[in-house]
Amino acid sequence: MEQTFIMIKPDGVQRGLVGEIIGRFEKKGFYLKGTVFSCLVLLSFGDLEKEARILFWCHKSGLKMVSVERSFAEKHYADLSAKPFFAGLVEYIISGPVVAMVWEGKSVVVTGRKIIGATNPADSAPGTIRGDFAIEIGRNVIHGSDSIESARKEIALWFPEGIAEWQNSLHRWIYE
Repeated sequence: MEQTFIMIKPDGVQRGLVGEIIGRFEKKGFYLKGTVFSCLVLLSFGDLEKEARILFWCHKSGLKMVSVERSFAEKHYADLSAKPFFAGLVEYIISGPVVAMVWEGKSVVVTGRKIIGATNPADSAPGTIRGDFAIEIGRNVIHGSDSIESARKEIALWFPEGIAEWQNSLHRWIYE
C-alpha cells in the first residue's frame, strides 16, 4: 500500500481542525499508520534522600504533534528555498505546533491531494479541506505530499524512528 505525509499546519491546529481533518481521511478509507506504546521507568533512591526519575517514550507512531525548529522547517521546505515566500513560510510553520501524520491506502498521495484541495484556497472546491477551512494561501491549514517520492522523503524526515506496521480490521471492507 502507498503512504503519504500529511501535516496540519499551525493555523489548523490552533483552530481545532485536527479531528475534522483526521476524520476526512478515515472516512475515505485511509489508515493512520502506527501505534504508540510508551515505557515508563521510575527509579527512586529515597533512602539516599535523592530521587532519580527516568522517563522513556519508545514509540513508532504515525502521528505526532510537534513544535518545529527553524532548521527543521528549512530542511522540510528546502525545495522552496529560492522562492520569495520561503522566509515567511518558515516563520509560519515554526509559529505554533503542527500535527505530522503518515496515512496509507490505495492511491493515497493523489487522493489525499484531492481531499486537501488546491494550494490556493480560492482555487479549492467546496468540500475540500482548504475549500472549507482556508481563505489565505499563507494560512492554508494543511500540507500533503505531492508525489510518492516526496512522501517517502518527508516520512523519512519527520519519522526517522520508523512507523509501526499494522493492518486495520476494516481493510477487507474497503479494499477488494
